[in-house]
Order: sequence, then C-alpha cells, then structure tokens
Amino acid sequence: MAGTPGFLFLSVFLCAVGQVSPYGAHWKPTWPAYRLPVVLPQSTLNLAKPHFGAKAKLEVSSSCGPQCHKGSPLPTYEEAKQYLSYETLYANGSRTETQVGIYVLRSGEGESSGKSRRKRQIYGYDSRFSIFGKDFLLNYPFSTSVKLSTGCTGTLVAEKHVLTAAHCIHDGKTYVKGTQKLRVGFLKPKFKDGGRGANDSSSAVPEKMKFQWIRVKRTHVPKGWIKGNANDIGMDYDYALLELKKPHKRKFMKIGVSPPAKQLPGGRIHFSGYDNDRPGNLVYRFCDVKDETYDLLYQQCDAQPGASGSGVYVRMWKRQQQKWERKIIGIFSGHQWVDMNGSPQDFNVAVRITPLKYAQICYWIKGNYLDCREG
Repeated sequence: MAGTPGFLFLSVFLCAVGQVSPYGAHWKPTWPAYRLPVVLPQSTLNLAKPHFGAKAKLEVSSSCGPQCHKGSPLPTYEEAKQYLSYETLYANGSRTETQVGIYVLRSGEGESSGKSRRKRQIYGYDSRFSIFGKDFLLNYPFSTSVKLSTGCTGTLVAEKHVLTAAHCIHDGKTYVKGTQKLRVGFLKPKFKDGGRGANDSSSAVPEKMKFQWIRVKRTHVPKGWIKGNANDIGMDYDYALLELKKPHKRKFMKIGVSPPAKQLPGGRIHFSGYDNDRPGNLVYRFCDVKDETYDLLYQQCDAQPGASGSGVYVRMWKRQQQKWERKIIGIFSGHQWVDMNGSPQDFNVAVRITPLKYAQICYWIKGNYLDCREG
C-alpha cells in the first residue's frame, strides 16, 4: 500500500473509470467493472454525548447547482480523508469519531439564496405511483423500502443495515431529536380477527398494512456532512448507515458504484419512499437524469418531504453472473433551486455512490475491505 498521497489520491479518482460493453445489436446495459479504493479506520476517539436537540428536516435545500459543483476542485487526498472520517452513535448515547486512511491496492494485492420561494417538488403532471396490496408491498424491490421514526425513508442494503440520508438523523451540527431511540419501520399486513393466516386464510384476511418497528443499534455519519453543515460540500456527503439490533429477514438490495448517467438504462433512475402527502403509502417513481456532477445526480422525479433517504436504484446486466441485478447507486437527498443562465430552475438531487463512498459504506457493512473489492 505504499505510495505518495498525491499519486495515491489521483489513482483513487482514476479508478472510477469502468469497463463498458460496446453498443451493438444485442447490447445490454451492463454494470461496469471498477478498480475500487480501500477506506480503512486508522484511529478512534471517544466524544462527549450529544444533546439530540435538532429538529428533524425532511428535505435539504442548496443553491449550489451543477455548474457550481462542476467548477469546484476535487478534494485533495487529505481533505478526502477528513470528509470520509466518520462519527458513530450508539444506542446508549455514546459517540466516537474515527479517522480513516485511503489506499489503492495493486493488482492481486489483498483481495440557500435568501429569497423565499414556494418549494415545488412536483413537476407538471404528478407521475408518482402509490403501491397498494401486500402482493406488491411485501415483494422485492418495494419491500426494501423502510420508514425511519424521524420521518424519512431508508433502504435495506444488508441483513441488519439500512442506508438513508444523513440529514434524517443529523442536521450538520448535532443529532436530531429522537435519534438516540431511532427505530426503523417495516410494512406488515394487518389481519382481521387477530389471525396470522398461517394455515387458515378464511380467518385472516389482510385488512390494512401496519409498521413493525426495530430499534437501531448504531449509526455512522461521514464527517463531510458534519463539517460541511449541509452547505455546498455537505450535500455531497448526505448519507448515513444504520445498523439494526436484529436481522430484518427480508431480501435487501446491494449497493453499487454509480455509473455515468449516459450508461444508465434509458438514462433513468428509480426510487420508492414514504412521501408525507400520502401518509401510510409507499410511493414509487422513475424519471430521467437531467445533469450530474462527480457526487450528485440532478433529476426531476416527483417527490415530497418524507421521501428523503430513499435508495436510488437501477437494473443492469451482471456479466459475471449472467443475470439482471438491481443496485442502489445513490441516496435521494432533497431539493435545489439552481440559477440556470440567470433563470431559477428547481431540481431534486441524489447523492451518488462514488468508488470512495462505496468503499466506506461497504466497510461499515462488512467490516472487512476484502469483501468490498467489487462495486
């Protein structure tokens, strides 16, 4: 893992170049192969217990749009290590800060503007679909969407892990009220007559759906969000991982490195969330990506507060296994007013899972970088 930091970090960004199948008569949108960096903990420091005084924000707004972000220099190696360092909050209220190192393995080594505007997140005709019926809600991929007790949405990405937006549990300065007793809600069928329906379907007819809640054991939030305080840099790091106290026993969706927008099937993304204007409903939508930066996807998927934290996914061909596979490539963050040649335009924004973010989130899940070599 030797090498100078400057060369090392340059290599980290160069490794984002994937291998793409050429277009042809039988071309399929294929998951690119990436050479991934390694993000490893270096030291951990105990911190004072937080106050949990922040008010939950169900959306984040920023005035820095695509051109603003594209004009910003990429972080240096030292800055990237700072942004990818992270805080861990435990259920007992204790808190730690972990500093990280970033490495590139050789081949074969290891294995707002101040003006008040009405926030509009519905673009023309409302193209969202409410998902009804247990046959859909309890089946993949909709069953991977869960609700946070702070009001946001999350996505199941492992047996005990949920990916969501950082602002759902931390406002950039301190933790949101209720985070110490954070719970994750799973939609379950609610039966008449108190039956379970195991053998007697006539005595247990599904009437409605209800949430069954599981407590969160610990949370991870990148320091890029905390230090950024939801400003231009902060939105790039608006993601968090929750570890549940027990397995959820559902099929989950793996994370993946976000391909360039032009490589996405139809140039589209998909996500499902618990929008506040449709209480109790899981709402699905898909739309075209309008623009992108290294860290963000700009789109006009219809969404309302409550959908924040939803996993943005696509379905592409997995060459190694010769099958189609959905993967989470981003996290729906919030709303932006963007100055487009002097004319304000609004977008909804998703945080892209870059190679560095993939390496970090995967390590949080697996605890072993050798299990994080394929994005």
